[in-house]
Amino acid sequence: MSARVKAIRIHEHGGIDKLVIDELPAPAPKSNEAAVKIKSTSVNHLDIWIRGGLPNVIYPLPLILGSDGAGTVAEIGGEITDLKIGDRVLISPATSCGHCEMCMSGKENLCREYQILGEHRDGTDAELVTAKRENIFKLPDNVSFDDAAASALVFMTAYQMLVDKARIQPMEDVLILGASSGVGSAAIQIAKLYNARVIAVAGSDDKLEKARSLGADETINYNSENIFQGVRRLTGKRGVDVVFEHTGKATWNDSVLSAKRGGRIVTCGATTGFDAVTDLRHIFFRQLTIYGSTMASKSKLFTMLDLLNKKQFKAVIDRTMHFTEVRKAHEIIENRQHFGKIVLNF
Repeated sequence: MSARVKAIRIHEHGGIDKLVIDELPAPAPKSNEAAVKIKSTSVNHLDIWIRGGLPNVIYPLPLILGSDGAGTVAEIGGEITDLKIGDRVLISPATSCGHCEMCMSGKENLCREYQILGEHRDGTDAELVTAKRENIFKLPDNVSFDDAAASALVFMTAYQMLVDKARIQPMEDVLILGASSGVGSAAIQIAKLYNARVIAVAGSDDKLEKARSLGADETINYNSENIFQGVRRLTGKRGVDVVFEHTGKATWNDSVLSAKRGGRIVTCGATTGFDAVTDLRHIFFRQLTIYGSTMASKSKLFTMLDLLNKKQFKAVIDRTMHFTEVRKAHEIIENRQHFGKIVLNF
């Protein structure tokens, strides 16, 4: 009888009850792939979206969730010569064709075949996962499985938004919405690496205190103060140079108003809704620039692992849970009862 492995899957879209633990045949690596025994994955808000389903988007069901995965090499395809059984590795959260103009120029997240794991192809929430060699990164000795799995997708996302897109500069004011989320907590640290002044926004004083512990200079509690008014107070009515936006409809108007004349807004998501309304007069009259951003080149994982190894970047983990508790993990995130990432251990 062939080996079997457990995986977190959805067979249909809907509520938390749609998350199931399935037992599947163990995947066998192709000649250019390795099989990785997963030790840690993490829950991203993407998992919540995929589970619930999105309008006019078709996902291949049933689908294994999970974009981040770290573990040990369990089996190696015949073409691979630089990995060995037992190597500690991280799997890149996305794949691309590898040979188009975008891929060959290091912009594989613009590839027409770009796919995030756990979205349009099976993800990492399984006891055993196969991946191509070019999507496997060796972990430095000082980087744990939990830290790697908690950091990959959110670091790549925040780094491209702030560094590659908005091109933050020292001493600039950066407004970070959803500072308690995984991508928000990563953004705080990346902005501080570039010596920016960070204004963090979250919904409780406890979360804002944690944001300060990561380096945030100023904070705004959106439950006790309007975001735009808070920015005016903290910037002498000037506005911020960069708005880090990923919450969408609920904060979009505040984001537009909070940017200074000539400011930049960069967005990667819409957790509160995608149908935000924009007063275009603010865009052209105040000469704002809006950047859309999705993930980053996987080369940024080298940067992340180096910063983790040198303790210059910290994996922000709210808690670790056994993968069989995935329903509880989704509930915590949906109820905004976390700061940073929830890691699932296999």
